[in-house]
Amino acid sequence: MAHDDIEFITMPMGQTLECATPGTPHGETKSDDGFFVAVNARLPDEEDFVRRQEFSLPPVDGGKDAWLFLAAVFVVDALIWGFPFAFGVFQDYYNSHEPFVGQPNIAVIGTSAMGVMYLTSPIIMGFCRTFGRWTRWTPILGLLIMSTALALSSFAKTTTHLILSQGIFYGLGGGIAYCPCIMYLNEWFVKKKGLAYGIMWSGTGLAGVILPLLLESLLSTLGFRSTLRLWAGLLFVLAAPLTFFIKPRLPPSATSHVKPFNLWFLVTPAFLVYQTANIVEAMGFFLPGIYLPTYARSTLGAPSFSAATTILLVNVASVFGCVAMGWFTDRFHVTTCILLSTIGATVSVLVIWGLSSSLGLLYFFCIVYGLFAGSFSSAWPGIMRDMTQKGQSSNKGTVDPNMVFGFLCAGRGVGNVVAGPLSETLIRGPLWTGQWTGETAAYGYSSGYSSVIVFTGVTALLGGVSFIWRRLGLL
Repeated sequence: MAHDDIEFITMPMGQTLECATPGTPHGETKSDDGFFVAVNARLPDEEDFVRRQEFSLPPVDGGKDAWLFLAAVFVVDALIWGFPFAFGVFQDYYNSHEPFVGQPNIAVIGTSAMGVMYLTSPIIMGFCRTFGRWTRWTPILGLLIMSTALALSSFAKTTTHLILSQGIFYGLGGGIAYCPCIMYLNEWFVKKKGLAYGIMWSGTGLAGVILPLLLESLLSTLGFRSTLRLWAGLLFVLAAPLTFFIKPRLPPSATSHVKPFNLWFLVTPAFLVYQTANIVEAMGFFLPGIYLPTYARSTLGAPSFSAATTILLVNVASVFGCVAMGWFTDRFHVTTCILLSTIGATVSVLVIWGLSSSLGLLYFFCIVYGLFAGSFSSAWPGIMRDMTQKGQSSNKGTVDPNMVFGFLCAGRGVGNVVAGPLSETLIRGPLWTGQWTGETAAYGYSSGYSSVIVFTGVTALLGGVSFIWRRLGLL
């Protein structure tokens, strides 16, 4: 922070913050809305005095503490979300090894883990905002729950056991451990918030490249019981030390006036448009991740490793897509950023995947899809900013951006949960036959996955409806 910077912290009436400076013994002024404002001022002739201040905030948008925080949440995000995103490896193993061969609902295990993390976000976020003094310790609690869930999963003999432990129990722990990362990121980054979110969320994409290869090797050599126990230990050992850096920038008293359950924004036209598009886009977003390897094997005749490479390419591309989208979100209106993601995702699905007739073309689709579709949620900081600004211009109370994030997560969870059973109904055979034959065959549209391709493309297109809404002056 430069010497002439002044930082303001909003405090509830009746609470004070000691920050003595010459001329203002307690460093307090009272704002028009009845809140006390504590001032942390640095003047050139006060350098020695400032060093002895009782309270000093670390700089925002930079500095050692901010970057250490971002590095920590990047790794924690990768570990928490990377495991359920790599569930396809476990699904293949469970489908082909005892005691789970022939048992139903194996796919529900992975869907449950991600679905619970998404859907419980508003509840956990509201709890963390209400009991802010305890939030500092919830990452450790969440990691303990996750590690315990994986250890319990190693004793499973039925898919029901796995759904409860590796699915629901793990997802609950993941949500508890993850929500503080979001809360504190909004304190550490302001002007670079979009970029920070993009960097953090790119951890999931990176984990989506590394973890499947690691877990597949462990499963083939150790079996699922030892693999789950080993990963339970590694998860805690790798992530627990990083929670030291996942800490708030502001003291709990500085945010205690926030009312997280003032949810009037949920029924505003703007949020309804954003949320509807978010849910619809999510309904199709997860389908390529489910079917790309199978499509590559059954339609293009790709060997197993080449087929699995499709998912790796999507995840690698999403790393760069998330960071780039975060950078754009800091500079352009959120609907413009969403439009960019929408165009790239729609074209990649309906044109490249739909007309793919070779493995190379399918790989190209995976890269483009990962760049654009994989970055859709990285535009959320723009939605959070837009809703917060709308709240400031209304008389209904402040909009908590953390709760906006929580409900956007829940909306994506709805899409994730719906995608599983919906995908089974879409595999009904090709939509078109006859005209897609011969040397000019477009294998995507002439395959049994044509319905999946069309549905994914249409939902990607509808995900950009907020741009049109804004152009019409309705947003």
